[in-house]
Amino acid sequence: MRKGWSKTAVIAAGNAVIALLCIVLLTTGALKVLSDSLYDFNVEQTMTQAPHEDIVIIGIDSDSIREVGPYPWDRKVYAELIKQLESAGVKAIGFDIELYSESDKPESDRALADELAKHNNIVIPSHANLEDKFDRSMKVKAGELLVARSVMEPIPIFRQSVGKSHINATYDSDGVIRSNWLQINSPQGVYPSFGLAMAQLAGVDVSPYLDMPLLDGRPKSEMLIRWDAKEFDFETIPFAKVLKGGVPPQTFKDRLVLVGYTAPGSDEGVTPVEKHMHLLYAHANILNQILKQQVVLPVDKRIDFALTLLVVLLFGWMTWRLRAISGAVFVLVVVVLVFAGQYWYFAAYSKYPDIVDAVACGLLAYSGNLSMKTYFETKQKNYITKQFGRYISPDLVKEIASSEQEIQLGGISKELTIMFLDVRGFTPLSEKLKPEEVVDFLNMMFNLITERALENRGTIDKFIGDAAMILYNAPLDVPDHPYYAVKTAYEIQKGMEKVRAEVLEKYGVSISVGIGINTGDVVVGNIGSYLRVDYTAIGDNVNTAARIESNTQPNQILVSEATYELTKHAFDYRFAGEKLMKGKSVPLKLFEVLGMKDAPAWAVGPSASAKKAFI
Repeated sequence: MRKGWSKTAVIAAGNAVIALLCIVLLTTGALKVLSDSLYDFNVEQTMTQAPHEDIVIIGIDSDSIREVGPYPWDRKVYAELIKQLESAGVKAIGFDIELYSESDKPESDRALADELAKHNNIVIPSHANLEDKFDRSMKVKAGELLVARSVMEPIPIFRQSVGKSHINATYDSDGVIRSNWLQINSPQGVYPSFGLAMAQLAGVDVSPYLDMPLLDGRPKSEMLIRWDAKEFDFETIPFAKVLKGGVPPQTFKDRLVLVGYTAPGSDEGVTPVEKHMHLLYAHANILNQILKQQVVLPVDKRIDFALTLLVVLLFGWMTWRLRAISGAVFVLVVVVLVFAGQYWYFAAYSKYPDIVDAVACGLLAYSGNLSMKTYFETKQKNYITKQFGRYISPDLVKEIASSEQEIQLGGISKELTIMFLDVRGFTPLSEKLKPEEVVDFLNMMFNLITERALENRGTIDKFIGDAAMILYNAPLDVPDHPYYAVKTAYEIQKGMEKVRAEVLEKYGVSISVGIGINTGDVVVGNIGSYLRVDYTAIGDNVNTAARIESNTQPNQILVSEATYELTKHAFDYRFAGEKLMKGKSVPLKLFEVLGMKDAPAWAVGPSASAKKAFI
């Protein structure tokens, strides 16, 4: 982070980068593959698998090829099929069969042409050439019909008697068929798609499909296919079985018959509902959609953008408002609700909101802001550890670092227990020691004091020569802090017994410690100037604790009446009389600590072992 930048500036800059990344995602279509996958899931999961009852498929399957003969068949076979279907009262027939060239049997071509000429309800498809061998590109103008360079049509004797249509499949960039060009313009005129041509022969009003809203960036009359059935959801009858008269004629009465290839390994495509669907069934799905008057549309892009903006702002804002776990749960719940709402909306209204951009940008905003929040929290924890690590209980340091509450470092009024401690006899001892021995002795003394204080959740405020000031209940709350303060004093005095004996034996000097304790309201926090600041406590109760210590005898612990009242259940005391302290108009009652009673249940913790060591 650049020196001098404020937290607000860093957050603003970070979110500006997040916004830029979101713009890149939205404008480049980088997430299209995920959007398409979600759309495919919606389509497949909302299928009824109950196609329109008027549609029947006559399939050129493997059994039919074995019975009728190798494919392609003599065209008299198709003429015979038409005779049977027309005599059964069929409404319309569509052949998904290419008849673009003359066969080697002219008499068979003529027989089929003669049969076609007898009827006006038959469709034979053409194929629009959208590219040529010199130019593999295809020009598309949004809002205009797709224009073919040329069209491969059935031979003249066939096409003069049948309705025209095209069988061009519309492939997305991933090779999946999700839409259909209902119309293609060409030098020979406008060609409807195979399914649309069949619906027109059925007398269905197709104008809503020709005039429906344009898909974004797509040509006019491109329709999203409402895949509603898989291959064998459609009633499918083998070609050979119909040809042999093995199907009752009433099966075809007033129905729309699609004839095409269903044998494995040919004329297949990838769709949202099947990876290998014969394209005859793709035409059947389009026809089914028009018969059922179903329309699938994406929602307005402005709605998608508004949703994306809302999710980004919500995730970014809530990241700073909630704790880490709560924020993660909130984001998860919102994402699940967005996906559930999108699915419900598609299932109910056949409209597709593209929520992938919204979710992706929202997660980007969440992760980016979470990273910044973690950075600042880590920085704050490091600062706190640096501030308090040398003079506060390690347990409290961990509690502060893991706590998400605000630590008031600027100075607050709070009830504390303050301990003052002074080593007596240090001056004559120092006269007998070398300078390095003086330092070693002080370190040994202060190690004892520090260990006992920190073990009992105290805060080392300062060492002043051979004296120390220790705080309890700051910076974090320490329940029953008077107890821990008196317990610390008692353990220090017990630990001093061994030290006194060693010093007396080695140097012939008697040393002792006097400890004074008081409980009351003080001002605690970072106090000082802009050049030097200390975390300490000030106030009358601090001065009182210092003056109590000055009234102690060697190896004595004196506490104020306030501390006594709060700890008399845990320690044995002796009333030590009243002392008129400097600046006080009323004498202060003092009590001497004589020993510890059994530790209260709530006090059993880190220092339980220490109690056993000193008793």
